Amino acid sequence: MMNDFDPSNDGGLVAENGTPVRQFSVMLPNRAGALASLVKLLRSSSIEVIGLSMQDARDATVARLVVSDTDSAEAIFCEKGIPYTICQLVIVGLKEAGPGLLQCLDILMTAETNVDFAYALLPCPEEMALLAMHVEDYDFATSVLNRSGFRLMYEEDLIR
Repeated sequence: MMNDFDPSNDGGLVAENGTPVRQFSVMLPNRAGALASLVKLLRSSSIEVIGLSMQDARDATVARLVVSDTDSAEAIFCEKGIPYTICQLVIVGLKEAGPGLLQCLDILMTAETNVDFAYALLPCPEEMALLAMHVEDYDFATSVLNRSGFRLMYEEDLIR
């Protein structure tokens, strides 16, 4: 297991406004039913997938997952011997998906911070679009976005 938590920041687990959302990257065989089996395994423990991004290659697929209970999912992956990595994501709640997305990206560009990858999360109960981003500097990006008035979401906000 690898992660990009900064141990000098309160143990790397709690940010200013909550616990950073953690994403799993899981290597799956590139065959029919592999993702469904993983989701069934998580659901058998009442864990829901609330964000998903897939990158496939010839023999394997990398599934990036945001789940409703990260700690329990991690325990299942360890117990079942499923290899994974963890990283922190910045989650931005956007009231207007189009204009809000451009404003968010413009602010990060002006601050000269890179977005490594991004994807949308499944709809949230508050009827906001949720954008998940992995950025080069989590603390800097969240600070910039907070100062610009964006609503950031944390693990506590995503538990359903």
